[in-house]
Amino acid sequence: MLPPKPLPEDALEEKFLASTGPGGQNVNKVATACQLRLDVYALRLAPDVFARLKGLAGSRWVEGGSILVTARTHRTREANREEARERLAQLVADAHVRPERRIKTKPSKAAKARRVETKAQRGTVKAGRKRPSVE
Repeated sequence: MLPPKPLPEDALEEKFLASTGPGGQNVNKVATACQLRLDVYALRLAPDVFARLKGLAGSRWVEGGSILVTARTHRTREANREEARERLAQLVADAHVRPERRIKTKPSKAAKARRVETKAQRGTVKAGRKRPSVE
């Protein structure tokens, strides 16, 4: 798989906020979590890619046609910024991959006949397990 292309800077808006997780008391003092917002309309995507991106984004899709990604696993702003950018770029790259078309298949007449025949055989086996009637 190819590495994702970098996203255009004019389509990105980043904000830093107080983070949870590793960092000890530093977490309470420094805003290290990176919240990255991507304006999808600025990318000028093809309609099919846009639809796939919207589906892949899921709950990260925000009203107004933007995607919001928050990275807070690292202790530093730079590491969280890099992770958020990588995740966003990978999401856009995944949307560009066209899924393979599924080729419909159907069972042959012989396969259908075999299935019905084995069902009948199982039925006779199970019927043979019944208690004999008193006639």
